[in-house]
Amino acid sequence: MKAYLVFEDGEVFPGTWIGTPWEIAGEVVFTTGMTGDPEVMMDPAHAGQIVTFTYPLIGNCDPVWEGERMPPPRCGGVVVSELAAEGEVGAWLDEHGIPGISGVDTRSVVRKLRKKGPIRGVIASTPTPHVETWPDPRSLQWVKEASISQRIQLPPQSPEAPHLVMIDFGGHISTLAYLRRQGCGVTVVPFSTPPREIEKLAPQGLIFSGGPGDPKALLSYLEGWRSLLRQIPTLGVELGHQVLALVGGADTEQLPCGHRGNHHPVKETETGRVWITSQNHGYTVTASSLNPAHWQVTHRHVQDGSVEGLAHRHQPFSSIQFNLGNPAAENVFSRFLHQVKAVKRVRVYG
Repeated sequence: MKAYLVFEDGEVFPGTWIGTPWEIAGEVVFTTGMTGDPEVMMDPAHAGQIVTFTYPLIGNCDPVWEGERMPPPRCGGVVVSELAAEGEVGAWLDEHGIPGISGVDTRSVVRKLRKKGPIRGVIASTPTPHVETWPDPRSLQWVKEASISQRIQLPPQSPEAPHLVMIDFGGHISTLAYLRRQGCGVTVVPFSTPPREIEKLAPQGLIFSGGPGDPKALLSYLEGWRSLLRQIPTLGVELGHQVLALVGGADTEQLPCGHRGNHHPVKETETGRVWITSQNHGYTVTASSLNPAHWQVTHRHVQDGSVEGLAHRHQPFSSIQFNLGNPAAENVFSRFLHQVKAVKRVRVYG
């Protein structure tokens, strides 16, 4: 059955439906990874987005999904050039009401996105769809939909392990899995949890998670978080990195195309070492807004020089723009745990 990817400027890319027709509008983005297709679709940072895969054949490098109970996809829609195991992927997308389109000239789509920058589109059954209201990529709606609704409590694996509170903006499950592998006790709370309630949990460290959308959608919450950061070591990851920069008085801006894929090179500024990282974001911390008396840039993107990691010179918080679970992130997390344990010793013996 014919399907169409139609951009808000009227340009049309034809293809065929993956699964059942289901019209959806959203910001059209592209991801450059060659593997990890299910993880891309399941990433909450893609909420409200129509994800275009640049790799030409999707589904040929990942486990067969038939018979497995997969977590739900979190993206708004999927655009591919060619799809292996179409029935399995289509059934999975259908189960959760996510539309897909295959047979699209994805190279031309990506060229358009690189030239035009952020732009919205719709997957539809007609080349002339009528969209009454285009979704706003900068709305708080995406964080509200992606964040958990109730508190989750995960005990530490030993009495000596620290207790962390993760403020959830809609972070990927891999972040929580990484924290658990380190033995930490973790309490995950919705992003709208009042700071006084977080203080009652007696966290030894805070994590600002990843999530979807524009960090400035969260500006109304910044003042409450400032009071927490004066007392507790804090680590920001992905969207949390950008939010932490805003809390500290810096600014953020939208990238021309975003960083989405699992092979983004990041340089550690102190050592000059380059790490390959996994990323999914459309916004970045504005380098010129960082006061060097307060901030140290710990990591930069090799290709465009954008800020990928920060450490505050006077407050116990740091942040990274890429996923946890790789050597570059592990170094940052080790320093963060050192801060957490130092504060714990002061509280116990001071």
